[in-house]
Amino acid sequence: MTRAPTHQPHLDDHDLGLQHDLEQLAALKRRRRVLGMMLSGSALMIAGCGGGDGDSGTTSTTSTSGSSSSGSSSSGSSSSGSSSSSDTCTEVAEETQGPYPSDGSNTVNGQVSNVLSESGVVRSDIRSSFGGASGVAAGVPTTLTITLLNSNNLCQPLSGYAIYLWHCTRDGNYSLYSSSVQDENFLRGVQVADSNGQVTFTTIFPGCYSGRYPHIHFEIYSSLSMATLYTNKILTSQIALPRDVCSTVYSGATGYSSSVTNLSRVTLASDGIFGDNTAAQLAAMTAAMSGSVADGYTGTLTIGVPA
Repeated sequence: MTRAPTHQPHLDDHDLGLQHDLEQLAALKRRRRVLGMMLSGSALMIAGCGGGDGDSGTTSTTSTSGSSSSGSSSSGSSSSGSSSSSDTCTEVAEETQGPYPSDGSNTVNGQVSNVLSESGVVRSDIRSSFGGASGVAAGVPTTLTITLLNSNNLCQPLSGYAIYLWHCTRDGNYSLYSSSVQDENFLRGVQVADSNGQVTFTTIFPGCYSGRYPHIHFEIYSSLSMATLYTNKILTSQIALPRDVCSTVYSGATGYSSSVTNLSRVTLASDGIFGDNTAAQLAAMTAAMSGSVADGYTGTLTIGVPA
């Protein structure tokens, strides 16, 4: 057993002279420096091992940065949403593909409708039809940049993943299904995410049809080779559009007149698809947009995918 040092009552430290005091101060400084190094090393070991209490929810953070492009400051300009230097990748809610997906899951006039199997569907500008059809969708030009991140793995970019995106025309019709545009396949396209997990689509601002809040559909596939049939998808969901931007477009652009009344009758909360999502999910599923009716809009969105 180690014996505790005994106190020597007749030998006081302050009586041993200046040199002794200086030596004692130097020794104290050395001990403090060593102790500081030890504590710092321990903290680094804890951080490296993932120590500490943290919530294990469905929201992760990443250093990937994103921003919405600034639009013109001309009359009718508006912006909605904001971006930060550290994106979150909240896992978006699984939503219905709706009745007009053309991903092989349903039929039109007795024939299976699957635009994914057609040559030319992989493209960034989806305003025109392809594969023999020649129509071009009219509307306010819109550029949408989407970042796909792995919500199950620290929001890492999902490079090489494919996204199929589709939406209605400015008057609320879907190509291949609605009688007025049944011979067209515009406003549909597939892209593959780059090394940052990003894709950019050029399209038009969708209209608002009766009973639904303005939205854009998408499906996520693990690769381009898998993006040929709906059974291979790993996520189906929808993008909500900012209400203030919708109001500006619908009231100020040609061809959107019916959308003004339809929008006045629905909100995100009352929508039959978005209405049951959490506030975090709704925020993650709503694109940040800026621009104007005259010059078009740009938007960004980060999608957390449980890959």
